[in-house]
Amino acid sequence: MSHHLNVSGVFPHLTVKADHLPRRTETGIGALMPWAGKLWMVSYVAHLARSGAGTGLWEIDENLSMTKHPMSIVGTYANRMMHSQSDQILIGPHVIDHRGNVSNIPEFGEHRLTATMEHPEDPENKVLYLTMEGLLYEVDLHTLIPTQLYDLMDELDVPETAYAHFKGGYVIGNRIYVANNTYEDPDFLGTAADGRLAEFDGTSWSIVEKKPFVEIAGRKNMGQAVFATGWDNASALLKVSIDGEWSTYRLPKASHTFDHMFTTEWPRIREVESERFLMDAHYMFYELSPLVYDNKVWGVRPISTHLRIIPDFCSWRGMLVLAGNQVTPISDSNLLAGEPQSNLWFGKTDDLWNFGGKPAGWGGPWWKEPIAADTPSDPYLMTGFDRKVLHVSHDSPKAVDFLVEIDFHGTQDWVPYATLTTGQGGYAYHTFPEGFSAHWVRITASANCRGSAQFVYT
Repeated sequence: MSHHLNVSGVFPHLTVKADHLPRRTETGIGALMPWAGKLWMVSYVAHLARSGAGTGLWEIDENLSMTKHPMSIVGTYANRMMHSQSDQILIGPHVIDHRGNVSNIPEFGEHRLTATMEHPEDPENKVLYLTMEGLLYEVDLHTLIPTQLYDLMDELDVPETAYAHFKGGYVIGNRIYVANNTYEDPDFLGTAADGRLAEFDGTSWSIVEKKPFVEIAGRKNMGQAVFATGWDNASALLKVSIDGEWSTYRLPKASHTFDHMFTTEWPRIREVESERFLMDAHYMFYELSPLVYDNKVWGVRPISTHLRIIPDFCSWRGMLVLAGNQVTPISDSNLLAGEPQSNLWFGKTDDLWNFGGKPAGWGGPWWKEPIAADTPSDPYLMTGFDRKVLHVSHDSPKAVDFLVEIDFHGTQDWVPYATLTTGQGGYAYHTFPEGFSAHWVRITASANCRGSAQFVYT
């Protein structure tokens, strides 16, 4: 391998930049894919209407020499998939065969591509593409001609006034899953609910959740589980579909700075070690098993917190590679940013335990919301954190007891841990003993009320 300057896993010569003129933009690295002996990547601009010369399709060889491909198209792309039937990868608007020959889908130069999926009916010959604006296209890989199937803004009843921000998509069997992470001040205040997790069963679309979701993933030959990540005011969310039935699990938020849809790009679930997932959810890395047992999820363990925007990550030549999105003027809205640029990070999967901070965060099952008496909350992750405090409050004119139950097996076997008693319109907290942990924790209120239950992990 050639000798290049290496600064803690970053090679400065691999920086991708957008041109200064006529208008400074963004240059995140939207997708990575090992293929045809090289590492391929696409860098993206903030929006198609803005200048983005300098971004596009790149290839990196085993000597870490980087070249911009002559077929490169400037745009906003964060999609990638291998089409196994034709031995090609689909990344951005580009189609790359197993010899490294590149073809393009020219019409997609005018769309912000966020996900590529298998075709539910004709996977041999066609694929699906999702755009950030919610358009779902079918593409014939023989002609490379796209055909619009749905406008998901209409299908999923997203108001025209909402800012469309569709991010993730996944297909298993005849089901199509899509995610839209629209979330702004009205969503926080409860006057809007424009995010979506939705599915198509082969006949019609249905909305699973009207909340912001960013990623959907699964591994079809190791069970049929589908994982979707998002958030609401209370916590980060992990939704899991098993045999068409959805369950909800809750995870801590590593930082509230990622709550807005613009700053939540692009937390992903990827396989980086054989048959093992790495999940980036609200800016905490987790181990995640693609398998579920007894229809329960228990293989979730936090690794570290971080503040890096990581649009994609993959394994390549024995290394873990993280894409970045570092310096972003976006039409000079940030006058301290300067030249738009981003880079990669190279390391090992095990390096992530020291990549950022130790696992820490906050969240819980309820945030200033109606709570039904004698109804257990969603499970909330408890394992892998050092110090833990629970805060509960309510506005009921009566005293309310909050029963805390833990699941130390990880398979939803609940046992009572403690009861927190609060008076009229009361508040209580509990500090867990040093080192105490379980896989999951849940809470049940003794009376109807409007209240909160939030854990702080430090």
